[in-house]
Amino acid sequence: MGSVFDEKDFLACCGSTKFAKEMVVAGPFSTHQDAIHAARNIWFNKVDVNGWLEAFAAHPQIGQTPSRDHKSPTFAQWSKGEQSTALSTATELTLQELLEWNARYREKFGFVFLICASGRSTPEILAELKIRYQNRPFIEFEIAAQEQMKITELRLSKLFLDKADTAPAVKPLSTTNIATKAEEDRVNIIGAHLTAATRAAGAKPAHIPIRTRPPITTHVLDTSRGCPANGIEVRLEMWKDNQARPQFGETYIDGWILLGSSATDKDGRSGQLMNMVEALVPGIYRISFNTGKYNPDGFFPYVSIVFEIKESQKWDHFHVPLLLSPFSLSTYRGS
Repeated sequence: MGSVFDEKDFLACCGSTKFAKEMVVAGPFSTHQDAIHAARNIWFNKVDVNGWLEAFAAHPQIGQTPSRDHKSPTFAQWSKGEQSTALSTATELTLQELLEWNARYREKFGFVFLICASGRSTPEILAELKIRYQNRPFIEFEIAAQEQMKITELRLSKLFLDKADTAPAVKPLSTTNIATKAEEDRVNIIGAHLTAATRAAGAKPAHIPIRTRPPITTHVLDTSRGCPANGIEVRLEMWKDNQARPQFGETYIDGWILLGSSATDKDGRSGQLMNMVEALVPGIYRISFNTGKYNPDGFFPYVSIVFEIKESQKWDHFHVPLLLSPFSLSTYRGS
């Protein structure tokens, strides 16, 4: 039987109410690894922009302690512990500089500077803040979401350890069972950087969950309006197996097979683009967005992203979000 946690437990890990509710629905979790997998899926694929901002707002500024009336006392306690290294390495001068840069950051981006501070000194955090301050807002928004996920994973570990301490009869978690994940790349401009954990080719991983959604999904955020992009037409295609591989600079007309099409909803998420299959067919895929129809005055008449799924990746889920503004766009591979 898996560990049972309630909504307040998950609010201690992440300040998004939507995240906490979805985690309760997804549980109970047999292992810490299962909880991490569900958390990544929920955070990147089910929690919307407002939920991300709610989670950011739950954090105190680096160098400050959480308010006493915080909605989650455990959250406040963990935040204080995670900043212990920063506070112990701070001087009056560096704390003052950190305070000033925190204010600049909030003024530019509209939310608190978020970083997984555990084990980091004040000089390290201050240096990172100055670097990230140079980012464009939509890129920094994504980086902040990645940092929130790191914090959430750290706190989920604490949650399971606490549960193990209070229930000694439960077999301790083996650290070898905790899945490692390559750190999400910072947003790449015009292109999908698709990565996946290396697995034995064709081998079905243990404890693979039954799919509850198609293996390829997407959603679009309109960064110029600060909201999801509703009504964008989306097409998903696959390259014919019997054709030569598509090459950069070559023009192809009849090499692509349409798998499905849809339009984004009010949350910026597309409908079902392909059949609900357990294992993906390895090959080259193309997902296209009719951005010109959505914004006739924009720079991009349409956007197509081509990516390849290997034999060893056919059990994975591929989420390809698009961050769209009038004159730039970016994408990355979500969980």
